[in-house]
Amino acid sequence: MLAVAASLAAQTPPTPAAPAPMTLSIGRSLVLDRSADVTRISISNPEVVDAVAVTRREILVNGKAPGFSSLVVWSKSGERSIYAVTVERDLAPIRRLLKDTFPDEAIDVRADRDSLALVGQVSNPGAAERAMALIAPQAKAVVNNLQLVPPRSEKQIVLHVKFAEVDRTASNSFGVNILSTGALNTPGSISTQQFAGGTPSSVNGTIGNHLTGSSTSFSLADALNIFAFRPDLNLGAVIQDLESRGVLQILAEPNLVTTNGKEASFLVGGEFPVPVPQAGASAGAITVQFREYGIRLNFTPQVTANKTIKLHVKPEVSSIDMSNAVVFNGFTIPALSTRRMETDIELGEGQSFVIAGLLDDQVTENLSQIPGLAHLPILGAMFKSRSISKSKTELIVMVTPESTYPLSATDPKPLPYMPRDFLPGEPARTNVTGAAENPSRSSAAGSSETSRP
Repeated sequence: MLAVAASLAAQTPPTPAAPAPMTLSIGRSLVLDRSADVTRISISNPEVVDAVAVTRREILVNGKAPGFSSLVVWSKSGERSIYAVTVERDLAPIRRLLKDTFPDEAIDVRADRDSLALVGQVSNPGAAERAMALIAPQAKAVVNNLQLVPPRSEKQIVLHVKFAEVDRTASNSFGVNILSTGALNTPGSISTQQFAGGTPSSVNGTIGNHLTGSSTSFSLADALNIFAFRPDLNLGAVIQDLESRGVLQILAEPNLVTTNGKEASFLVGGEFPVPVPQAGASAGAITVQFREYGIRLNFTPQVTANKTIKLHVKPEVSSIDMSNAVVFNGFTIPALSTRRMETDIELGEGQSFVIAGLLDDQVTENLSQIPGLAHLPILGAMFKSRSISKSKTELIVMVTPESTYPLSATDPKPLPYMPRDFLPGEPARTNVTGAAENPSRSSAAGSSETSRP
């Protein structure tokens, strides 16, 4: 039995050893060192691999084309070695080219014989098309297996704006109107007509020397701010001597939020009606349209590749000007006093720019006088009237852009500050455990906190 088993074992062929893996790149070589002299070499695919015996114990293997091949080496001692050779392209230069060209994209390349495949993710279709055009000359066929990354929420731009306007006005007026109800037996008045004076309403009888019973009367359209009358002299005067000053300050601090490249607008003010006559079949009819006024801001942000924010800003401040109003068919249409600017500027996040120097100085002076009498020494001032009005307006706009993202669901939400409790709760009470209850909650069912600091 032992002899039969030994005979069967001698007839069973030995299990061949697994081929040793060998990887080469196209155009690269590898030297195999053998422990015994080489007698024969066999290659299954000469188009892919070329093997040459340099010496008796050294074999030079060259990669010629992408693909697979088997290499079998026989030694003089009877030993046999099998190699599974894989020849592939050297993708390191292509990967480096893609990384340098698209530093913000996750693009990789794979090779399969004479074709290349682009794998990974890109942020936009344009990047995939450019990558295909860049790799096309490197292989006979290029397969686009790039995936488009779902767009993330766009970065939002918040613009902190401060409008400051200061309007200073000053006026000075002086004038004298003289009234005579019989001084020197002569009723009358002297006026420069710049300020309203008295006008005679009735004259009764003949005024002469030593005549009695005659009477005169005047009605005053405007007593101005100083009025004096001497009945014994039948002489009176109405004097306008007034000086006034005023300061108007307007401050607005709007905060606007918009996405990249989208315009945002802000308006604080109101609207006033404007009558508009109609034409055509409705000729003669009047419709009313409303015009806006107040503090307005339009801006369009653009995030640049330099991580800065480019802004197109258009602020405007307008107010109703009744001094230049127009009366049309019984309607009084006010005018608008407007100050606007439009500019482009590029800033980093948190940086600010100021638009200043928008000054408006106006001086109006009116002088009226009676010829001849106005040039008398000392007394000539009584026959002159003067009105001076000065106005100076300055507008300053400060803008600060910042990038922001919406609050997540777990972030604390900001609440408005309440100077006083909206619905004050009951005084603190002590429960059965001895702990003080929340004083900001009322005892009524369904009540909630009334304020937060």
